[in-house]
Amino acid sequence: MTPEKETNGLDNFAFALEGRFCDLPDAGEELDPSVDEDSSKLAYCVTDVPPWYLCIILGIQHCLTAFGGIIAIPLILSQGLCLQHDSLTQSHLISTIFFVSGICTLLQVTFGVRLPILQGGTFTLLAPSMAMLSMPEWTCPAWTQNASLVNTSSTDFTEVWQSRMRALQGSIIVGSLFQVFVGFSGLIGLFMRFIGPLTIAPTISLIGLSLFDSAGVSAGNHWGISAMTTALIILFSQYLRHITLPFPTYSKEKKLHTTRVYVFQILPVLLGITLSWLICYILTSYNILPSEPEEYGYLARTDLKGDVIGRAPWFTFPYPGQWGMPTVSLAGVVGILAGVISSMIESVGDYHACARLSGAPPPPKHAINRGIGIEGLGCLLAGAWGTGNGTTSYSENVGALGITKVGSRMVIVASGVLMVVMGVFGKVGAIFTTIPSPVMGGMFMVMFGVISAAGVSNLQYANMNSSRNIFIFGFSMFSGLVIPNWILKNPKAINTNVVELDQMLQVLLTTSMFVGGFFGFILDNTIPGSKHERGLLAWNKAHEDVTSNPLESGEVYNLPFGISSYLSSSSWLRYIPFCPPGTPSTMDGCGTDTNSLEPKLPLGNPEPAQIIIGVGL
Repeated sequence: MTPEKETNGLDNFAFALEGRFCDLPDAGEELDPSVDEDSSKLAYCVTDVPPWYLCIILGIQHCLTAFGGIIAIPLILSQGLCLQHDSLTQSHLISTIFFVSGICTLLQVTFGVRLPILQGGTFTLLAPSMAMLSMPEWTCPAWTQNASLVNTSSTDFTEVWQSRMRALQGSIIVGSLFQVFVGFSGLIGLFMRFIGPLTIAPTISLIGLSLFDSAGVSAGNHWGISAMTTALIILFSQYLRHITLPFPTYSKEKKLHTTRVYVFQILPVLLGITLSWLICYILTSYNILPSEPEEYGYLARTDLKGDVIGRAPWFTFPYPGQWGMPTVSLAGVVGILAGVISSMIESVGDYHACARLSGAPPPPKHAINRGIGIEGLGCLLAGAWGTGNGTTSYSENVGALGITKVGSRMVIVASGVLMVVMGVFGKVGAIFTTIPSPVMGGMFMVMFGVISAAGVSNLQYANMNSSRNIFIFGFSMFSGLVIPNWILKNPKAINTNVVELDQMLQVLLTTSMFVGGFFGFILDNTIPGSKHERGLLAWNKAHEDVTSNPLESGEVYNLPFGISSYLSSSSWLRYIPFCPPGTPSTMDGCGTDTNSLEPKLPLGNPEPAQIIIGVGL
């Protein structure tokens, strides 16, 4: 991340931090000399432990950064599960996904790749899930679309949505076993040899583009409210991101004083949704919004689900199989596999980006293998608990590391604990379900647009002056839009006289990211082209090892609690793909890592500077 030229020395900082700093890895880019040298330093490296209060404050920030994506998934999924008019069940789904995301985050930071990277729901599994639920056998009955006909406590309605959830659970559980196998067997390295920017770009871009209908339906309930929400998020995230606000701070050296915080850069989505939510509440209180269900704009009212907060329990404990015994279908499993592969590719890139921003060496093979394997285990847990989704690494939170300049994994541990707590408090999930549909639609407009653009950004590694590459990308993108759209309009067109095969093809060919990624993969690997032209050289260079790093690889990536030392004592265990190599340096690193819960003091400074930052929510 290269800071802009005109800066006050605080650009790209979330907080004006005091304390020890460690160098960020050199990415081969020259920083502008006009920028303060501290702008390329971290307040805390990956193995450091900030004060407990700072861990909690920054942990809350990471939760808030991820909350938009986490709550969006069950709210979108509720349309395919026939739950549009059952707010209480929606709140249970939100609580469950928070709970499982917290557990998976703790597993990833402790036993996985061991980088400060948050786990949460993934849109790569949302697309095949919606494709599966759009099949004729899972189409929602007409009476579930009418709020006056839905009795949420009836056994008929419960069976309608739970049967669909159980089918999703089984597909996710079986699909996640593939990711577990690929991760712990080390096959992810083999996969990455054949996957380049021209495969990744259409795959990721079509995830966002395929969800345009969900965004349009939600936003269309009141375009004025949706446009306001979108405008506020754009205002905060783009135009006001370099504006700081004073907040009270206390330290031993300066006592009570103020420090300037980049609030708009940290919480643009939360601020935008909160302000729009508040305006909808005011318009509802004065009956400016329509009070008749048939009138346009009625769904922007905030009193439509007012009873859900009172009905939701204070405490809820999600558990595996809470919706019944999962069922498995071949079509669902194959569709989920397409999403799992996309998720693995994206996560490998996130690991390298997270390592650079947290002051860690590039992740070695055994750490990447472990990280992918633990993500597969997280998807398995998500399927067992019944979130209707899986888990993956959150790119948004990787970017937050560059903003806060705090790369400690203990902050992410705090985030994981907080998400588990949020999942246990049932009222938290209920509150999120009361967000008006047009407000969520405005957020979707921004979020899905950014996902689409993030996929296109991978083309920076390929030579887009090449007619070969232009053809591959253009054809892949267009095919990923045309074919699923036609299949959805002609669901009976696929007829091979084998029901299971028909269902499998139906799911695959209605999943845009699979169609686009499949054509991108086949064409990129069969049409002649040099590695430079395909972008493979630049892609590998972006992920190559960085030698100028203050931390040893073993100190960061070896397993905790002396596990690495034990594994290294057995010569045959060293050849297992997810075990660290048993070299003396990594043995020492492992020893250091087991004590990494103790804060590290800089030379000549017996006590780290105290940092207290007030965050206004």
